[in-house]
Amino acid sequence: MQTEVKKTHIQTPGAPAAIGPYSQAIVANGLVFCSGQVAIDPETNELVEGDIKAQTHRVLQNLDAVLTAAGSGLGNALETTVFLARFGDFPAMNEVYAEYFSSSLPARSTVQVGSLPRGMLVQISCIAIVPSYIHSISVIEARESTSEFNLDFDADI
Repeated sequence: MQTEVKKTHIQTPGAPAAIGPYSQAIVANGLVFCSGQVAIDPETNELVEGDIKAQTHRVLQNLDAVLTAAGSGLGNALETTVFLARFGDFPAMNEVYAEYFSSSLPARSTVQVGSLPRGMLVQISCIAIVPSYIHSISVIEARESTSEFNLDFDADI
């Protein structure tokens, strides 16, 4: 019998509403999985004007709003994926990104995509911890181990 995982759908007015069959984020098993956020101003529903830096600021503000609504925040991010329309924008995007992730750096992948909708230059998705779900954290230390096998003995079993 398979147990169904409890999932909580996150929707906040602090970030652009989902414009398709998806959620802004899902919380499950102490993690929040955020859909890719884009540079849409949630108050006007318009793409912010400006270059990659302006768009990256808006994207990260939207991402933080979704994470906050889920009971998390950028400081709890474990992994992000950055989608760029032009990889030449990487240095400028990275400069802004570093302002938002300065002390607790998540793992990250950055890829260039063919294009993003409405002339967008950047989209960022994220997986983060929801601290209220975490009761304890265990540290598992990797250790070397050795095993000896007697093939003759094992074959007789």
